[in-house]
Amino acid sequence: MPAGPAAESRAAPQDPLAIVRSRSYLLLLVMAAVLGVPISAVAYGFLALVSELQSLVYNDLPKGLGFSGTPNWWAVPVLAVSGVLVALTIRHLPGRGGHEPAEGLKTGGTPSAAAVPGVALAAIASLSLGVVLGPEAPLIALGGGLAVGAIRLVKRNAPPTAVAVVGAAGSFAAISELLGSPVLGAFLLMEASGLAGPMLGVVLVPGLLAAGVGSLIFTGLDSWTGLGTYSLSLSQVPPADRPTLAAFGWAVLAGLAAAILGEAIRRSALRVQPHVERRRLPLTVLMGVLVGVLALLYTTVTGKPLSGVLYSGESTMGPLLADHAAYSVGTLVLLVVLKSLAYSASLSAFRGGPVFPSLFVGGAGGLALSHFPGLDTTTGFAIGVGALGVAMLKLPMTCVLLATVLLGSQGLTVMPLVIVAVVVSYVLTLRLARPATPPATDQQPTGRTAP
Repeated sequence: MPAGPAAESRAAPQDPLAIVRSRSYLLLLVMAAVLGVPISAVAYGFLALVSELQSLVYNDLPKGLGFSGTPNWWAVPVLAVSGVLVALTIRHLPGRGGHEPAEGLKTGGTPSAAAVPGVALAAIASLSLGVVLGPEAPLIALGGGLAVGAIRLVKRNAPPTAVAVVGAAGSFAAISELLGSPVLGAFLLMEASGLAGPMLGVVLVPGLLAAGVGSLIFTGLDSWTGLGTYSLSLSQVPPADRPTLAAFGWAVLAGLAAAILGEAIRRSALRVQPHVERRRLPLTVLMGVLVGVLALLYTTVTGKPLSGVLYSGESTMGPLLADHAAYSVGTLVLLVVLKSLAYSASLSAFRGGPVFPSLFVGGAGGLALSHFPGLDTTTGFAIGVGALGVAMLKLPMTCVLLATVLLGSQGLTVMPLVIVAVVVSYVLTLRLARPATPPATDQQPTGRTAP
């Protein structure tokens, strides 16, 4: 029996050209551009607040209490307080503080406007007090949530497609400059969300427009306030050697090691996460204390600052590369081990994004490899960033771009080796990943057709 008109309508794919030519799509573009201004300003304010609180808690407060500097043990009680605040936010506010970072970078399921305060508070309590997570996931959720709240405030009966497009544009605006370029942020969201096919441009264009507007707002606020751009940047990049056979071998090795390390970080976080969910307050505090103890161990053994283990690594990647000569192989290996443990503990209990810690740990590991013959500093750093980034995010194109575009002119030189490291790490990560458990069903096959 032929399908009826309603069924045919549901089955018929949307025509992207017809959508772009429609008046409603032009209105969506205008709304994306308009919303890009306040959302990017909010994102800038969020990043500025986190940065100022970090400085206040770890620099100003110890001096105000009479210490000559920040004591080595300072992070332990501070991160215990972070655990209390995050646990209470997750338990009592709508939205549970955002998605679980141990489950990867999620871009779907834009939170409601009611969940925005909880997402912001959980992220601020995590990031500003030293948890090893990044700001990208909270910003994606905040940007999308604010945009969806705005469109529903203007038009309560807005169609779901319009709500989804505007929500995506809000996320684009929120992270427009976080990765150093609006194109990198857009590519991250595009690959993470799985956008493809004829509808890709329909959704991507409003997002790119919002990201462009957001980038301009970030630049203007930086000039006006003088606080900083709060974007990932590498100011001092040593020259890279042209690829050699030895460097190719190191790229393969880095990819293999990164996949194993990334899977260990992920599995340990996912194993702890269910226990934390059952006993949210005490175990979140315990994970915070563990991160603080790991930072204490690092600074006691190496004499390096606590910030090596604490925080996402966004603001310390550049100084690490610029000051690489001051780090021995032993110090870098210890940094990779302790930062990885702190990263896993943070993923299991707190709120934030998984991107920047993976890049920092990978970069530190690549610098350790560069102490051996056949691999220069910049190439080692780049292949480490790309390899561990893809092991944690499973976004190969984004990780190749992150590891090369940020290196400026040196990125073109190292790109072939970064691609090798990323591909090796990505393939092995997929092979190591545990297969998804099929959902259980109580129904047994009977061989009969229901009436």
